[in-house]
Amino acid sequence: MPALSSRVSSRTRVLAICGTLVAALLAVAALAPLPFSVAQPGVTADVLGEYRGRQVITVDGAGDPGGGDPGAGGPEGRLLATTIAATAPDTTVRLADVVDAWFDTDRAVMPRDSVYPVGDDAEEIEEHTTAQMEESQTEAVAAALRRLGMSEDEVEVELRLADVGGPSAGLVFALGVVDEIDDGDLTGGRTIAGTGTITARGEVGPVGGVPLKTQAAARDGATVFLVPEAECDDARTELPEGMRLVPVTTLEGALKALRALRDGGRVPSC
Repeated sequence: MPALSSRVSSRTRVLAICGTLVAALLAVAALAPLPFSVAQPGVTADVLGEYRGRQVITVDGAGDPGGGDPGAGGPEGRLLATTIAATAPDTTVRLADVVDAWFDTDRAVMPRDSVYPVGDDAEEIEEHTTAQMEESQTEAVAAALRRLGMSEDEVEVELRLADVGGPSAGLVFALGVVDEIDDGDLTGGRTIAGTGTITARGEVGPVGGVPLKTQAAARDGATVFLVPEAECDDARTELPEGMRLVPVTTLEGALKALRALRDGGRVPSC
């Protein structure tokens, strides 16, 4: 019996030591900063109207080829660029933050380097996202004018969207330019939102953060969301009730889908 008692006591001590070590490791993990950012739905901006008191799209030299009223944006229709808002690059994110966000449908945990691919320096990040936005605007204008058969030598387009960085508004910018110059009523009076990069040839690319952007769009009144086709599966995650997803791969395809939606035609869906 004494030998058995000794073995039990030894096992109890080992278990106690292991338990203490595990508890210590969990405590360290809970307090240690993690390489993640916590994101949530961000602001939206109507590219057919004003943002922070300034017209987002202005066009000079195009005349009025579509018979519309450039700047009017159709009969009460809106075309929303969507964003996400993420914790700052120098914000400490711990295990408790990750767990809370994991179970919150209005927030998402994302690898920090996918949100801030150039590092943790705030100034460097701002320069990078601003450069991405400027390049996106240039590509969007080129794609829109190419689709309309116009030259940048005869048409001057200016895009203004302060405090919004990155390339994800490219598709919506291009649609807005086409609407301003040629169509005048792409929205058919609806509030339509979207996201996606664009090239000068009108090719639409993925952007990330789509589930949060659909929530931002729904919050601000959109009922239709244009999404890069490659991100349809992501877009269906936590999709707001009543939101219609329209997959696109090109500017031409997005234009056809919007006109079909406006005119009661067949519209693709995710």
